[in-house]
Amino acid sequence: MRIGVIAIQGNVDEHVEALKRALRQAKLEAEIVKIKHKGIVPACDALILPGGESTTLGRLMEREGISSEIRIAANSGIPVMGTCAGLVLLAKHGDEQVEKTKQPLISLMDIRVNRNAFGRQKESFESPVDFKGLRYPFNAIFIRAPCITEAGKNVEILSTYRGIIVAARQKNLLALAFHPELTDDLRIHEYFLKMIK
Repeated sequence: MRIGVIAIQGNVDEHVEALKRALRQAKLEAEIVKIKHKGIVPACDALILPGGESTTLGRLMEREGISSEIRIAANSGIPVMGTCAGLVLLAKHGDEQVEKTKQPLISLMDIRVNRNAFGRQKESFESPVDFKGLRYPFNAIFIRAPCITEAGKNVEILSTYRGIIVAARQKNLLALAFHPELTDDLRIHEYFLKMIK
């Protein structure tokens, strides 16, 4: 099994470490590869799009040819998890900010996003959220977080915060507004590992 983490910017090492720990706990073997250039995505069994600055991330991935490889992989059923900026990139529809900056989206999930739903960096916060399939709340860390403002009928809502959608799944796609890789709680990475056939 090979899991690729898009390593252009953002919390790459934190995702790699969380995956290693989740694999150990689940007694699974996998190679984790950092992806900076095209040509690696097609050899992966699962992909993670970490947080970062979504406009920069989107443009660099597009320029590198990684975005089109992710589209092909996702459409073939490969599980993809996007956290924070990764959630924005997975969306089919952005807000005015996304349109104004002409931000490239990978456009896979039938969701509309608000890119800076919870304000600037200094308004970052932590809060326990209920997450469908997890027995007790997950302590979610929101950093300049986006949110999902609309979800299509094939999208399963997994978590909300004060009535706002912060996690959703559409078949093999998992989108989170928060950062599971910044906590010691491995349950969301374990949830993602279960999505890999």
